[in-house]
Amino acid sequence: MLDEQDKTYIDVPSSWNRHPIKNSHTGNGYASYRLTFKLPNDGDFALKIPRISTAYKLWVNDTLIASAGNVGESIETATPQTFSQVVFFEGHQGENELLIQVANFHHRSGGLVDRIELGSVKQVSRLEFERLAKGFALFGALVCLGVYHFILFFFRREGNSSALYFGLFCLLIGARILLSGNGYLYVFFPEMNWEIAQKILTLTYYISVPLALMFFQSIFPRYFKNKWINVSKIMAVIFSLSVILTPTRIFTVIRIGYQIWSILVILYVLFIFMKILIHREKNSWLIGGGMAALLISSMNDILFFTPWINDNSQAFFKSIIVGGNLTPIGLFIFALANSLVIGKRFASALKKEEETSEELIQVNANLDEIVRERTEELLQIREKIEQQNLELERKNEILQQFSFSDYLIGIGNRRKYNLMIDSEWSRCLHEQTSMALLIIDIDDFKGFNDYYGHQEGDKCLIKVGKTLQKNLLREMDMLMRYGGEEFVIIMTEVSQEVAMESALNLKQKIEELSIPHATSKVNRFVTVSIGGSVIIPSVDSSYHELFKKADKALYQVKNSGRNQVRFL
Repeated sequence: MLDEQDKTYIDVPSSWNRHPIKNSHTGNGYASYRLTFKLPNDGDFALKIPRISTAYKLWVNDTLIASAGNVGESIETATPQTFSQVVFFEGHQGENELLIQVANFHHRSGGLVDRIELGSVKQVSRLEFERLAKGFALFGALVCLGVYHFILFFFRREGNSSALYFGLFCLLIGARILLSGNGYLYVFFPEMNWEIAQKILTLTYYISVPLALMFFQSIFPRYFKNKWINVSKIMAVIFSLSVILTPTRIFTVIRIGYQIWSILVILYVLFIFMKILIHREKNSWLIGGGMAALLISSMNDILFFTPWINDNSQAFFKSIIVGGNLTPIGLFIFALANSLVIGKRFASALKKEEETSEELIQVNANLDEIVRERTEELLQIREKIEQQNLELERKNEILQQFSFSDYLIGIGNRRKYNLMIDSEWSRCLHEQTSMALLIIDIDDFKGFNDYYGHQEGDKCLIKVGKTLQKNLLREMDMLMRYGGEEFVIIMTEVSQEVAMESALNLKQKIEELSIPHATSKVNRFVTVSIGGSVIIPSVDSSYHELFKKADKALYQVKNSGRNQVRFL
C-alpha cells in the first residue's frame, strides 16, 4: 500500500518520468494506477489495453483480468513485455474500480503512455477487429509494393536502383507495422522476447533514414548530394551499433540523438524538394505530394515518441499529434505516388521502344528477326508482372480472411470450424477414435428478432454463446458459431452416451437462462434444438457425412416440436 503522501493524480496518457513523486528522468520504478468509473447497467464490458511500459497487472473490481510480463520492484524481478490486448469483464451498474500495477526497468519512458479504451464487448471487439484488419491490410499492401519493386529491379537492374531502395524501404516499414502500434506480431507470438523485438523495431527506424535518402538521390541525383548520404549512413551505423550492443533502457535514451538527426534530415529533404518543385522537374508534383504525406506522418511519429512529449504535460502538442504509428500510412501514400511515377516511366519506355522498333524496321529490313525477339521478351516480362500482380492480389485476399474469431461473441467462427473439422477428422482417422458433432439452433430466433429488435437479438446470441462455452463438459470440446443463430460443437474420443449427456445439459442450461421469448411456439423462454451424430472416421467416409447426419437429426427435432435433442 502507498502512504498517503505517495498518492497523487497524474495525467494519462503520459510517462511518469518527470512526475513530482518520481522525480526521475530514467523511467525506472513501479506504481499503481487507480481509477473509479461508472457504468449505466450490469453486463459484460471490454477494455482495449494499449502497450504499457513495460510490465503490468490489471484488476477490475478486485478481479485480475489482464497482465503482461512480470511486475517487480527491481530489474532482477521484473520481466518486460508490451503488447496491446482486448479483455472482457463483468461490470455492474454504478461505480466500478480499475487498478493497474505497472513496473518499468527496461525502457526510457515508464507508465501509461497511451490511452485505455472502454466499451461494450461488441464495440471493443469490432474496434479491435477493424484495427487488425487495417493493420494487416496495410502490412500486406506494403509487402506487395516491396516485392513488386524488387521484381522491377530484377528485370531491369541497370539504372533502376530506385526500385531496389524503395522495395527495401517498404519491407522495413512493413516490419515496423508488425512490431509497433498495436503490436500485431504479438497476436501470433505472444511470448516473443521483448528485448529482441525492441531492437528490431529500432533498427528498422535507423536503417530506413539512409535508405530514404538513397532513394531520393536515385530519383533526383542532381539535387541530393553524396555528403549528406554518407553522413546519414555513418549515423545509422553508429546508432545501430548502440542498439545491438546495449540493452533497451540505454539505447532508448541514446535514441533521442537520432530523433533530432531525423528531424534535420526531414528539414533538408523539404528544402531540396522545394528547389525541385521550383525548377518543375518531371513528375516532381506527384512525388512531392507523396513526400509531404510521408514527412508529415514521420514528423508526427518522431514527436510522439520524443521524451519531451511523453514526459511533460504538453497539452497543445498532444492535441495536434495523432497517435504514434502514422508513418506506414504516409509511406503507403508515398508508395502509391512513386508507383505511378514508375508506371509512367515504364509506359514511356515501352512507347519509346515501339517507336525505335518502327524506325529500325524502316531503316533495315534485315533486323526484322531481332525486333521480333525483343518484342517477345517485352511481352514475356509483361506477362510475368501480370502474374505477380495476380499473386499479390491473392495474398491480399488471404490477409482479409485472416481472422478466425466471431466478432460478436468472441468464440470461433465458421472459418475456424472449417479448419478444425478437417484437422480433427484427419487425426481421428489416423488414431481410429470416435468423433461427434452437435448442431445447436435457437428456436424461432427470427420471431425473437422481429419482436424484440436486432440489438436484443445480439444480446441473446452473446448470452447463449457464452453459456454454451461455459458449460462444455470437457475442455477438449470446441464450440464455434456456424452462422446466424446456429452453433456447432466438435467432440473427439467420445461415446454417443457422453455426447447425448453433454447435449441435454447444454439444452437445460439455455432454458435456465430464462430469456423471455414472447413469440415462441415452444416455450415462453428462449430454447434450443440440438441434432447430433457420432462416427468413427474411415477412408471411405468424410466429415461431410457426419455433418449431414447431425443436420438431419436437427431437422427431425424441428419437425417434432423443437426444444429436444436427437442423435442419428
